[in-house]
Amino acid sequence: MTHGVSRRDFFMLAIGAAGAVLQDTTSVGRVYDPDRAGRAQAPVTAADNDKNVQALEKRLRCSCGCGLDIYTCRTTDFTCTYSPALHQQVLRMLGDGKTEQEVIDAFVAQYGQVVLMSPPRRGFNLLGYFVPGVVLVIAALGLVWMLRRWTRESPAAAPTMPAAPPPPDASPAELERLRDELDRLPG
Repeated sequence: MTHGVSRRDFFMLAIGAAGAVLQDTTSVGRVYDPDRAGRAQAPVTAADNDKNVQALEKRLRCSCGCGLDIYTCRTTDFTCTYSPALHQQVLRMLGDGKTEQEVIDAFVAQYGQVVLMSPPRRGFNLLGYFVPGVVLVIAALGLVWMLRRWTRESPAAAPTMPAAPPPPDASPAELERLRDELDRLPG
């Protein structure tokens, strides 16, 4: 008994191998296309990694719709075209001598308060900071009140059911009949 490869299997393997070899040698055009990788990123400077710039960009929302701050968007989503431009705008303003608050004010003037990662703590916005905490405290107090009320209303001890009456005593004749029945059982 021989365990060889059939002619059909051999030819199928040979054709598959030849196809794989020929695939790389045929002229199908340019295989490597650097334009498909996207636009080239600008070289990183010391200002890009400055802690103050990062802290400022973490306070401003990217306008691409991702919901992330400018720093996180530009360092994680490399397809975003908005965050690098916003980063350059921040660097340009800081380079012009503006303070962090002036940069934030300029962004708010240009994009509105939606550009802020958190609303300013003044006026009507204070409700956004305090109402969730107040609602939580009220809910906790209400839960404690309800639990105490339920425990007071429940009786101290659950009513007990009367015990089942003891089975009636069997007569000697019934006991004898029971023994006879048990003796007849196999085993």
